[in-house]
Amino acid sequence: MTDTQTEPTEQPKSTGAAEPPPAAEETFAALFEASATRADQLREGDIVSGSVIKVGKDSVVVDIGYKSEGVISISEFIDATGSVSVNPGDRVDVLVEAKENEYGLVLLSKEKADKLKVWDEISAACERDELIEGTITQRVKGGLSVTVRGGVKAFLPGSQVDLRPVRNLDKLLGQTFNFKVIKFNKKRGNIVLSRRVLLERERDQLKQATLQNLEEGQVVTGTIKNITEYGAFVDLGGIDGLLHITDMSWGRVNHPSEIFNVGDKVTVKVLKYNSDTERVSLGIKQTMEDPWNTASEAYKSGKRVSGKVVSLTDYGAFVELEQGVEGLIHVSEMTWTKPKHPAKVLEMGQDVECVVLDIDAQNKRISLGLKQLEPDPWSVFTQSYSPGDIIRGKVRSITDYGVFVGIEEGVDGMVHKSDLSWTQRILNPAELYRKGDEVEAIILSVNHDEKKVSLGVKQLYEDPWSFIPERYPEGTVLEVRVIQVTDYDAQVELERGVEGTIPRAEISHDLDVEPKSVVSEGDILKAQVVRLDVEDRKITLSLKEADNQELDEKMRYVADQSPRTPGASGPATPSRSKATLGDLLKDKLGDISGKDSAAETESPSDSEDS
Repeated sequence: MTDTQTEPTEQPKSTGAAEPPPAAEETFAALFEASATRADQLREGDIVSGSVIKVGKDSVVVDIGYKSEGVISISEFIDATGSVSVNPGDRVDVLVEAKENEYGLVLLSKEKADKLKVWDEISAACERDELIEGTITQRVKGGLSVTVRGGVKAFLPGSQVDLRPVRNLDKLLGQTFNFKVIKFNKKRGNIVLSRRVLLERERDQLKQATLQNLEEGQVVTGTIKNITEYGAFVDLGGIDGLLHITDMSWGRVNHPSEIFNVGDKVTVKVLKYNSDTERVSLGIKQTMEDPWNTASEAYKSGKRVSGKVVSLTDYGAFVELEQGVEGLIHVSEMTWTKPKHPAKVLEMGQDVECVVLDIDAQNKRISLGLKQLEPDPWSVFTQSYSPGDIIRGKVRSITDYGVFVGIEEGVDGMVHKSDLSWTQRILNPAELYRKGDEVEAIILSVNHDEKKVSLGVKQLYEDPWSFIPERYPEGTVLEVRVIQVTDYDAQVELERGVEGTIPRAEISHDLDVEPKSVVSEGDILKAQVVRLDVEDRKITLSLKEADNQELDEKMRYVADQSPRTPGASGPATPSRSKATLGDLLKDKLGDISGKDSAAETESPSDSEDS
C-alpha cells in the first residue's frame, strides 16, 4: 500500500485566441491515451484526490480522473449532528478499494483514507517522540480504550494509566489526556499508549526542583497520596514524605482515615530529611502549639471538667479533655464501690463530667475522679450509725472467714464466722447464708482509718452459756433432737441455739454398731449430760447413761413395790440405788419364804395335831 496520490490530467489553458477545434479523432485519441496512462498508474489501496460531482441520496460520486467515476457511501459524510457534510465541487481524499465494481464504477472510501492518513501522522509522531491527544472512551480487558486522531482506537494498559494502580478505572471515562505511543504496528492496526511515562517525566522534573529547596524544619504544602494503618504518604512535588500517625495530631488518632482522605491538601513540617536515601519524615502537629504547655493553668486540682471517653482498659478510662490532652479515671476513682470493670460504669464516646485530682504536665498525665461528684458513703454512714446500733441488710458476698452485709450504698460490714453463733462452731458460713439473704446484725466496732465495720449476729441474743451450767448440769437427762449424724458422733440440739455432741462410744453399748444404724436426723431421743466444758463451750451427752438411769429408776420402782417383813414397823426399806435385777428377785423370794414359815408356826390345826 502506498500513499501516492494521482492527480487528474490538467487541461491545456486557453490562449484566448480563436483556434479551430481539433479533429474528433485527435481528441478521442488524446483522451484514450490519458485514460490508459491513468489506469496503469492507479492501484487498489492508493489514496487519491478527487472532486465531488454529485451528492445523491445514498452515495456521493467523485471524479478522480479515471475512466469512470467513483462512488462513496453517503454514511461516510455524515457528521456528529447527523447532517451531510459534503457539497458538489468539494475536493476530498479517498482510498481506492476496487478499480471497478459490477456497475463499472470505481469503489472509493473516504473513512479509510482518513484513517490511513491518521495512522501516518501517528507513525510520524511516534518516530519523533511526540505526544498525541486522546479521549478515554471505554473500559476493556486489561485497561482502557482511547480514541485518538480521526477516531482511531488505541489501547491504554491499566499499568500505564497512572503512577500507582488505579482501582476505579471507570472514573476516567470521557477524560482527555496527552499520551505517549509506546508501541505501534500499522499492519496489525495496533497502538499502545502510556500516560504513566509522562507523569514519571513530570514527577522527575518536580522532584529535582523540590529537592533543591527541601530542608529540615521547613513548612511545606502537599497532597495526601496514600493512607495506611501507620500513617499517610504526602506528595510534596515529585517526592513523597511519610506523615506518621503519631505526628498527625496532639490528640488520639486511631486510624489516619479518621482525619484524612486521599487528595486532601495539607500543611506539614519537615521533621527529617535524608538526601542520600531521599526519605522525608513529616509532621502536622508540630505546626501547632503543644496543648500541654498550658495544661497546668487550665486543669488545676479540684476543678470540674468535661470530656469524652476515648479508651477503656481493665484499669480505667481515658477521657479527652481537649485535642491532645487526656486524663485517666482509674477504676478505683469511678464509684465508691469498686466496679468489676470500667465498662460497667462508662462506655466509649460518652460525654462525662469529672474532677481533676492531680496533674503532671511534664509527664503529660492528669488523674481524674468520677466518684468525687457524689457524697462519700462513709461520711454518710458515720453520721447515721454508731457501735451498738442494730442494722438490717442483704448479704453481698460470703467468704471462708465471714459474711459481708450491705449497710448503705458503698458501705459494707463484715460478720466474722465466730460472731454468727454462741454455741455452733461454724466452719463455712456458706452453710448458713446465701447471697441476697436479709440479715439483722449489731454494729460491734467502726475502724475509721481503714473504713471497716465489724458486725455481730450472736450479740443480738443472750449468751446461752450464762445459764447453761445451771440449766444443764452434768447428770441431767433431757430430750434432744438429732440434727446431724456422722461416722464418729451425732450432733443434737438441746434447745434453740444450744447444741451438744453424742460421741460414738456413748450412742450404743455395742461399739461396733454404726451411729447411723441407731439414730437418724430428726429423731427425738433422751440423753444425759455427761460433761460440761464451759471454757471450750462444749456439751457432751450420752444415750447409754440415759438408758442406765432409766433402768435404775425402774428397778427402784420394783423394789419399792415389794411386801414388807411381818412385824416390821416403820416405812419399807428402800432398795439399794445400784441393786441389780437378781438382787431384787432374791429379796422377793426371801420375803415369800418368810411368810410361809410364819404361817406354819402359827396354824391352830398344826398345833392341835402335834
